[in-house]
Parts: sequence; C-alpha cells; structure tokens
Amino acid sequence: MTDLPPLRKAAAGAIIAVLAMVVLAADQFTKYLALENLPYEQPVPVLGDFLIFYLVRNPGAAFSLGEDVTWIFTIALAAVAVTIGWLAATRVKSRLWAVGLGLLLGGVLGNLTDRLFREPGFGVGHVIDFINTPWMMPAIYNIADIFIVSMMIGVALLVLVGLHLDGSREPRKGEAAAAPAATDAAAGDRDDEADAAASGTPKD
Repeated sequence: MTDLPPLRKAAAGAIIAVLAMVVLAADQFTKYLALENLPYEQPVPVLGDFLIFYLVRNPGAAFSLGEDVTWIFTIALAAVAVTIGWLAATRVKSRLWAVGLGLLLGGVLGNLTDRLFREPGFGVGHVIDFINTPWMMPAIYNIADIFIVSMMIGVALLVLVGLHLDGSREPRKGEAAAAPAATDAAAGDRDDEADAAASGTPKD
C-alpha cells in the first residue's frame, strides 16, 4: 500500500480550523448546559460512581492549582493557540498531525474562551468544569480538558513513531542500515562496469 501524498498547507489548515471549531462549539455548548441545569458544587450521579456531574468554577489549573495566578494560564493557552496556528499555516502537511493539532487547538480555545470572557473578568475568567470520574482521577474537568490531554498524548505518539509535520517519516533502523548497503552495491556495480569497459571485456 503506497503512502498518501502530503496535504497542501491550505488543506491542512482547513482541517485544523474545522476540527478546532467543532471541539470549541461542543465544549462551550456543554458548559452552557451545565450552567443552566446543574446545581453548583453538588454531585449529580449519572452512572453511579462511574460518572458524576459536579459543577465548579475553576480559577486555576488541574486540581485547582495556581488559583492566584489565573492570568498565567491565560497567557499559556494563548501561546499554545498561536503556536498551533503558526504550524498550521507554515509547516503541517500530515493528515494525522492536522487532526491531532486541530482537536488540541479546539480544547485550548475552549478553556481560553472561559479565561477571556467569563467572570470575574477579562483574562482571569474561571473555567467551567463539571465532569467527575472518581474511579479514574479525583479532578473535575470538561470537554476541552479531554481533548487537550488526549491530543497531547497523541502528539507525543506521533513524535515517538517519527512522523514529521510535513508527513515524512524517520527511517527505521533496518531501512537506515540497508540504504548505505544499497549505495555501496550500486557503486560496486558501476566500478565493475568501468573496469570492464576499460579492458574491453563485457561484464557478466
């Protein structure tokens, strides 16, 4: 099976933008539903202890860390969003990278929207969290967090398997060793042909 040709930058950028908008819309819509329908800081069991809705406003990061420096998280999210946008416009040609970065950007924009536009003010807004899965982790999170964490893992896997942003791959160890051997064999064949031509003896 042949590898698919790399995407054009415009196509990769379009994939990233569309996926980011889908995730952003899903995140903000579920936060709206949570604010409209869930009691504040009261557990609402959905599937027993497997899934609980618990509405909170989080000024900090995971586990409410850094509650007094909310603006730092705003800057960090904005920096990540700008970086992904720059990569989308200049370097990404891989389908897998486009999907991963698009979903990651959507998650980043979801929480950045909260930081910018929710109470208590611009740049220091509290993120709306409402999903609790105590069997997995004690943290309360949201749809944006799910995509941020899962796509960070996905990006790490793409790096580990050697897939570059432009769709090219790192050569495997066997392939890297075979390439010089093939080059040496080709050079040897050329030398034999040159010797045969010089001596007037045809090469077998």
